[in-house]
Amino acid sequence: MPKIRVRVDEDLCIGAASCVTIAPETFQLNEDNKAWVLDHGEEPGGSTYERWLEVTEDEKENILLGAQSCPTLAIFIYEEDGTQIFPEM
Repeated sequence: MPKIRVRVDEDLCIGAASCVTIAPETFQLNEDNKAWVLDHGEEPGGSTYERWLEVTEDEKENILLGAQSCPTLAIFIYEEDGTQIFPEM
């Protein structure tokens, strides 16, 4: 399965929660009303603003849709080789 890096810029996040609505298995809001990237079980620990995730193509597409729904483009997604796939450069 491919690995992607998902990062939420906490300064850009306004807590709109559109990512949570689309991809609740990956995104949740924390006590500061900022989106966190949830642990899919590959790494120990809870939530954080940045995480490597091993995903299926369907999961990757859903995470991408969640990122695209963000009104402030606060979610960044990178391929395993470091190529940024969202937002497009």
